[in-house]
Amino acid sequence: MTDVASLLEARLACADTHWHMGTFGVVAEFSRDPDEPAAFPDGRGLAAFTARGAIRLEPSEDLTLFAYEGAMSRARSWSQHVALCLPRKACALNRRAVLTELGPDREAVRADDRDGVLFDLGLARLQMDALIRTTDKALIDALRAAEGKSLFGEGSAVMGAIFRAQPHRVFVTRFGRVEVFQPIPMDGTFSPPGPHTHLLPKLMKTGRTHGANVPAPKGLVPCGGFAPPHPARKPDGVPHAFDAERHAAFQDLLDQFGDPRLVAVKRAARDGDADPALAPATRHERAAARVGALQALARTA
Repeated sequence: MTDVASLLEARLACADTHWHMGTFGVVAEFSRDPDEPAAFPDGRGLAAFTARGAIRLEPSEDLTLFAYEGAMSRARSWSQHVALCLPRKACALNRRAVLTELGPDREAVRADDRDGVLFDLGLARLQMDALIRTTDKALIDALRAAEGKSLFGEGSAVMGAIFRAQPHRVFVTRFGRVEVFQPIPMDGTFSPPGPHTHLLPKLMKTGRTHGANVPAPKGLVPCGGFAPPHPARKPDGVPHAFDAERHAAFQDLLDQFGDPRLVAVKRAARDGDADPALAPATRHERAAARVGALQALARTA
């Protein structure tokens, strides 16, 4: 069995690995280009930063990895992920429901950011805190004036000040954080490549901790995760020739950290195995079978 900390360290060193932390509707993502300068500071946890963002991982004994694949029928492809999960009782953070000042960010990945003032946005999510960090005096004053209010109620007017100042976003879980330095997209514009955040009120209103297509084990809550290099697609989704080595690497992760039943159903569909015992019977098993069919096509294309 692979040591979790060593696996995470190896993936952090791989520029083609895409990371995220957060919950359903509120997510921070960290990625870097292969030729992008990056630093890996020593000290607390496993950390990396670029000019566009930062990440720190502090794996604990109760951190559980869960590997899974998902069908992307429209793209005639599939996704591959490793979710970083905690038991529901161990994942909860502060769940503040109003804008709250927290003081200087002494835990910032970059030393130069540790004098920035943190404010919790008050999104009241179970497994993560969504924060912003700034040294902009005008924004600090505006945030302090709105402290104790909800961003979706009386405190909504402060959003204009946030967009104008473009503070860092800092999304925190029990095992780490992602920091985003890039600008917040304005309404109607797309998120920039590389580190960015999503805040989607419609998804937040569902109260879900993760999407219905994520077959997370019962009792575990995904708080983040990573996507290793895909064997058939570039990071921007553009198809490329099937890479058998990348595919095999993720199959190893599935063997170690995946759901054995879903893996068996997927491989039966991929290999044309008609064993009735491996016929898909649930939503997630049917998705696994579709992934198997897509991978069979990709391997022979």
